[in-house]
Amino acid sequence: MDYYPQVDEEQLRCERAKARKLRNTNWWKNRIARGVCHYCGEQFPPQQLTLDHVVPLVRGGRSSKGNCVPACKECNNRKKDLLPSEWQEYLERLGRSE
Repeated sequence: MDYYPQVDEEQLRCERAKARKLRNTNWWKNRIARGVCHYCGEQFPPQQLTLDHVVPLVRGGRSSKGNCVPACKECNNRKKDLLPSEWQEYLERLGRSE
């Protein structure tokens, strides 16, 4: 069974608030302006890209520039709360790699 570190609700609330603030920064606007999904590399209109935490908040990740990437909705939905190594394994099972 997967082990998830204990992340309390207050910490999640705080990190989600930080993510909302991060989405309003010029740094984030410049990232999505490129229109490229971090995971599949496909082009999308900037408004179709979502903020994804590489290390998910529920797995102990933070809302920081080093942990947040633009992702298309399909990749973000498929990745869910997987860690980078788990996501890579998932792609390999599908016969793809990043």
